Amino acid sequence: MKAKRLYIIFTLFFILFVIGGKMEYKIQQPAVISDCNYTLSEALAGKVIPRDIKKDLRLVDVYYFSFDKKLHKGQLVIHKDLVNDIEWIFDMLKEKKFPIKSVIPVVKYHWSDDESMKANNTSAFNYRLVANTNRFSNHSTGRAIDINPWQNPQIIDGKASPEGSVYNPKVKGTISKHSMVVKLFKDKGWKWGGDWKTRTDYQHFEKLK
Repeated sequence: MKAKRLYIIFTLFFILFVIGGKMEYKIQQPAVISDCNYTLSEALAGKVIPRDIKKDLRLVDVYYFSFDKKLHKGQLVIHKDLVNDIEWIFDMLKEKKFPIKSVIPVVKYHWSDDESMKANNTSAFNYRLVANTNRFSNHSTGRAIDINPWQNPQIIDGKASPEGSVYNPKVKGTISKHSMVVKLFKDKGWKWGGDWKTRTDYQHFEKLK
């Protein structure tokens, strides 16, 4: 009888231990705010994309801390060759809690780069021309990404794009020459638009073939 009682007590303690452990584990996991949840076909909808480009595109879930200091989940459409780079870089940025406003495919902004930038949205693929040219951007093949455009504008002849943005390296989310973001991308062989002389593009990273 005594042995049976001890067995029951032991079993109850074990159950409480397991349940308590699961509860503690759940409490420790930060809640994730989902900024988007597209399928690849949804993320590419409404844009005529050449078949040879479209077949190489992939949709990648990424996690990041936004300016609200909460963990978010977003998505990038990127070239298949760059998926591993992007996953690793965003893991590092998340670990260091580098703030990123949002990461949402440009389809949400009706394929308008201007609208996406004004929303301070980070994005990669967009089948479009370089502004004010007849040349296709490297975003058109999914081999470029723009990060926090409002903090990291493109500057040509002293004029910032998006309009109204200001480049100030002291502001959170800004990318500068010595920042961790630049080091992470360059370690994987990417080039940074902040190094360009004729049109400095602080938001822009690209990796070609």
